[in-house]
Amino acid sequence: MIVIDGRKEENLHYKWSPNLRPIANVRSGDEIYVIVPDSSTWQIKPDFTTEDLGKIDGSKFDAAVGPIFVDGAEPGDALMVEIEDIEVSDWGWSAILGFIGLLKGRFRDRLVIWSISNGYATTRGDFLKGIKVPIRPFLGVIGTAPREGEFGMIPPQYFGGNMDNKLHGKGARVYLPVNVKGALLSIADPHASQGDGEVTGTAIETQANVRLRVEVVKGLNIRRPFTIAPTYEEGEVIAAMGISNDLYEAARQAIEDMLALLGRFYGLSPEEGYVLSSVVGNLRISEIVDEPNFVVTLSIPKRVLPQ
Repeated sequence: MIVIDGRKEENLHYKWSPNLRPIANVRSGDEIYVIVPDSSTWQIKPDFTTEDLGKIDGSKFDAAVGPIFVDGAEPGDALMVEIEDIEVSDWGWSAILGFIGLLKGRFRDRLVIWSISNGYATTRGDFLKGIKVPIRPFLGVIGTAPREGEFGMIPPQYFGGNMDNKLHGKGARVYLPVNVKGALLSIADPHASQGDGEVTGTAIETQANVRLRVEVVKGLNIRRPFTIAPTYEEGEVIAAMGISNDLYEAARQAIEDMLALLGRFYGLSPEEGYVLSSVVGNLRISEIVDEPNFVVTLSIPKRVLPQ
């Protein structure tokens, strides 16, 4: 198993680019163990208070561990990343920050520190006193390199990145487009728990130790990521993600991609897929705050699909 330590600065990057130097080489089928920083990139400490937010360098948010070169991955392929395990820290943080969130500018900045144990998170202090949040760990950031150009870490893109999709937890198989030789996989931004939308701009942010398995799927030419993942409510689902600067367009993309997946893997006509998406599909805003792009997810339980 390859081990990659995200506590080392040389293993982190702060932009998406096809020109980044790989920090590791792996083969299809390999397992990878990654120590992944929280979204502040180790800056926020468990003893911090709201006043300490002024010490944070915003340019270092969402630093990703990577990129990882996957032998045999070529443009036109897909990279399947199976999230085998996510072990989160014993503490995490959330925040209201003036520069991000659906209600940005309405409230003063506030830092919330959580204790994590026995499958739940509870706040330290009187804020949200008596509330126990179930832990549902997942990776907020998972992506491959773009075909060309450079992109910031915050907005999600066609190659994945900061999708903040809570389906991307233990047992999920995330399929990413391969745009350059070697795919150049990176991960970041572990969450202990998050609601759909992540409306303040933060979840329960935390550090995590993550075990992954990568597999090159030859010729599976996809425009955007899709996921097959276990859920607590519906069993295993297949999920398509639309990513756009317009929520309506992101929703249309999710539906169009789902029709393509249902046709390719299950033999359904576009009309059949459209009706099925309407009667059993769940269309959710996975992420609405990482401007200028948003993520809309359409999921369908696999148990209703032809076997």
